[in-house]
Amino acid sequence: MALDQKALDSLRIERSQEAVRPPRRVLPWILAALVLLAAGAAYSWLRDGAIEVRTVSPVLTGGPASAGTVLNATGYVVARRQATVSAKTTGKVAEVLVEEGMLVTEGQLLARLDGSTIQPIFALAERQFASARIKLQENQVRLDEAQRTLQRTQKLRNDKLVSESQLDTAQSEVAALRARMAALRSEVEVAEGTVRVRTQELEDLLVRAPFSGVVISKDAQPGEIISPVSAGGGFTRTGIATIVDMDSREIELDVNEAFINRVKTNQKTEAVLDAYPDWRIPSHVINIVPTADRQKATVKVRVAFDQLDPRILTDMGIKVSFLQDSAPQTTVRRALKVASSAIVSEGEQRYVWRINAAKAERVAIRTGAERDGQTEVLAGVSSSDVLIDAPQPGLAEGASVKVKRD
Repeated sequence: MALDQKALDSLRIERSQEAVRPPRRVLPWILAALVLLAAGAAYSWLRDGAIEVRTVSPVLTGGPASAGTVLNATGYVVARRQATVSAKTTGKVAEVLVEEGMLVTEGQLLARLDGSTIQPIFALAERQFASARIKLQENQVRLDEAQRTLQRTQKLRNDKLVSESQLDTAQSEVAALRARMAALRSEVEVAEGTVRVRTQELEDLLVRAPFSGVVISKDAQPGEIISPVSAGGGFTRTGIATIVDMDSREIELDVNEAFINRVKTNQKTEAVLDAYPDWRIPSHVINIVPTADRQKATVKVRVAFDQLDPRILTDMGIKVSFLQDSAPQTTVRRALKVASSAIVSEGEQRYVWRINAAKAERVAIRTGAERDGQTEVLAGVSSSDVLIDAPQPGLAEGASVKVKRD
């Protein structure tokens, strides 16, 4: 039996192109997923392909070579004149007239204590002094009158007009008044002395600066009790303020007694403050304190600045290099210095990582002296090179690197 082709064709199911296409609302999600996958792949490639690093560059220095260093020591800036100013007497603080950082001159008023107790006593002493002087003046008037009476009686006695007893009475009156005058003069002197004492007590309530300087601390407030000696536990202050004479700044060093033979008076030195590592301050030795500390095996050395500067503050840490007097001062020496953090040591070998065409390149170097975080490089790099600072462990030759942006 032959198949009817037309009958078979009528049984075929026609599938249109619209039927096989995915729904249109699914397409945006597919595209977004593809974009995210591409971005993730790009980020992963960039992250793994280049290492972020910080860079430093060698610095070429030059200039007159300083004298050779025979010894290095560390110490602190100190002030030879520094005082915590207190009152001469115990009392309550009424007013404080200074603040930290203020410049004060010698004799300037710093604070005032409460004088409500002493003021009435002082007024009473003044009144007693005035009363003593009035009594003295009154007695002086009586003495003058008695002397005139004595003179008249003496003339009358010469003329035989009065008796001898009247003359004796006049003389006795003058003598008594003169004795009274001496006593009253003593009373006046005592009263005057009492006024001076009370005046000094009032003056002691005023706290003044003993010398010119800078106030570095304010130690008392109004209402607190202050005393020249410690009393009352922790509730009594012993000072109003601390003043430093900034013209007396110098350096104190503890030098190991094994190297004290390298130090001498008036020896030239070079000081570097920890706060300003690039600032070299000319200085010189004042003297060597003639005693040693048996606990630390050190000798104290005093060093003076050749010229004071406002940036030099007390209690700052400082490094001092003691220089040779005979070393040349006019020769010019140039040196290439690199941050010590960029140098890697392996045994006796030292090397740095240099960036060349965005690749890490290991370079062996020869180094010299190290000071203040800088190491002199004698060979291996030039001032135009860009080096990796603090290279991370595991950095490989030829690794891709990129500069880290802060």
